[in-house]
Amino acid sequence: MKIVVFNLGCKVNKYESDSIARALRERGHDVVCELEKADAYILNTCAVTNEAERKSRQCVTRCLKLNPSAKVIVVGCASQADGAQFERKKGVTFISGVAGKRNVVDELEKAGVFIEPLPTVYEEMETPSVERTRAYVKVQDGCDNFCSYCLIPYLRGRSRSRNIGNAVAECERLAEDTREIVLTGIDLSSYGKNTGDTLTGLIDRLADVDCRIRLGSLEQGVIDRRFLDATKRLKKFCPQFHLSLQSGADAVLKKMNRHYTTDEYFAKVQLIREYYPDANVTTDLICGFPTETDADFEETKEFIRKVGFGQVHVFGYSARKGTVAAKYRLLPPEVVAERCEQAQRIATELHAKYLSSLIGKRIEVLFEEEQDGYVAGYGREYVRAYARGVKTEEIAEGVVRELFRDGVLVEISEEKL
Repeated sequence: MKIVVFNLGCKVNKYESDSIARALRERGHDVVCELEKADAYILNTCAVTNEAERKSRQCVTRCLKLNPSAKVIVVGCASQADGAQFERKKGVTFISGVAGKRNVVDELEKAGVFIEPLPTVYEEMETPSVERTRAYVKVQDGCDNFCSYCLIPYLRGRSRSRNIGNAVAECERLAEDTREIVLTGIDLSSYGKNTGDTLTGLIDRLADVDCRIRLGSLEQGVIDRRFLDATKRLKKFCPQFHLSLQSGADAVLKKMNRHYTTDEYFAKVQLIREYYPDANVTTDLICGFPTETDADFEETKEFIRKVGFGQVHVFGYSARKGTVAAKYRLLPPEVVAERCEQAQRIATELHAKYLSSLIGKRIEVLFEEEQDGYVAGYGREYVRAYARGVKTEEIAEGVVRELFRDGVLVEISEEKL
């Protein structure tokens, strides 16, 4: 049977989708991960925003246009939030939520709605098929933070962590065949909260892994000297820190239930740069939160300039039914749109400024694809880099010469790494 396993959403979803795909291949199915004509479609959905949930619904329609007689199987956060929105769609044969995603491999012929209770322990899945350039390793699931705007704790359940031995063993296996490992989780910073371990402890256990190690999104609270010392002990750590912010105004952070101030956040950024002067500190920013005043937004703009982020992912506030913030009065859509536009302009300036700071410096790049006469990839700092004279799947070091396209142009040294 030809099956499409299509992922919508975060890197955790990607890990789970890739794991499902591998299990299906091992059972003899022809599996692809892009939308094309197939006998069955497994959609791993997202519900972090209203837009993400809408795209999940639209994906069902796209699948049935490719093959009107196909089976469509829906799993994940959007169906956990509201299974009925998919049950109403013609062609959907099987619906489950977050729990037991692995079971879909054995239930292709099953029909109906099967939303199980949220897991209370970490659910292991098969290691996804190895990619030569980059592999994601899921080590944590769920979230206990309950930010006032976020539905994810209600859809993914409480924080739960993978057995540290299993996580380390998977990384060691992957390092034999891939160039970079990305540790990921719904709330990666809380790794070990329910097992007595810590993210710092996990990083320490990976000290002998001979592979680039990159971390997924972090909360500022995990950053301290012990944590950064542990990253220094890794053989090939990637100094990109995606440090979730959401707002640069203390009054808004309090209403968001974010548990830190801008001063505390900035102190953690300074500490990172003490250890890694050229670190790429990236973040997420929500514009137009219901209580955000004009003055709050001005504070936010000043703060993101003060931090000097290498990249800012800008989002307009999306009210999610069931969250605390959904009870607040929304700002006018045009206000939200204007704030997003202003924030994005600053983000573009900051990105160019960070890239410019690398000109004349040496960076190490993992090259992944050919593009219009160049080979493109990412530096350890997660900077998009272009060069000539290298091959895909190579790691090479070179000097940043200029800004180029959406990244930088690198002159490669003769010695490959």
